Amino acid sequence: MAPHTVIFDLDGTLLDSIPDLAAAANAARATLGLAPLPAEAVEAGVGWGLGHLLRHVLPPDAHEQLPALRAAFIAAYQQAPMARGGLYPGAEALVAAWPRTRLGLVTNKPRMFLDPILTHLGWGARFGAVVAGDDLPERKPDPAPLRAAIRALGVVPGQVLFVGDSEVDAETARRAGVEFAAVPWGRVAPTAARVLASLHDLRPAVSG
Repeated sequence: MAPHTVIFDLDGTLLDSIPDLAAAANAARATLGLAPLPAEAVEAGVGWGLGHLLRHVLPPDAHEQLPALRAAFIAAYQQAPMARGGLYPGAEALVAAWPRTRLGLVTNKPRMFLDPILTHLGWGARFGAVVAGDDLPERKPDPAPLRAAIRALGVVPGQVLFVGDSEVDAETARRAGVEFAAVPWGRVAPTAARVLASLHDLRPAVSG
């Protein structure tokens, strides 16, 4: 049965943000005299929120420099949040196809980064519920953000499909009692019970 409502993660699910996150992380590292990291190394820290990412890209013996790294990262990422990355195939058409009242977004990306990106994409009013990483005290994989989006959309967990790319997303869905589907390019795809062939898999859900 097709889901009544779909809620998406953003980074790694609809948006390939790794090139821009890696560029900002390396720009921040450079201000501290640190060598750049490969994008794959930065990606391993994505998904748990900004604090986790910054700790991930900072050497363990340099955590006293975390405030300086944070300030430099924010400045670099705010300047160019979508200079290198872009939407995954099918994302634009899929978001346009779903009714706003049946479409949600739950991400660990802070609101200060999220809102400009949604505006840039023309998605500022496309989602009936948007929960950013700092809207609540809890972040994914805590189920609170997903549950907040479900309440805002006026549905129940059994009507929702949560689509994501990571183990964080899969655990969030499990703890919220929501069905989960992984995008095929996601890190969790090899172990997920349900993997979409493409984002186009979800488009027939709105045809009837």
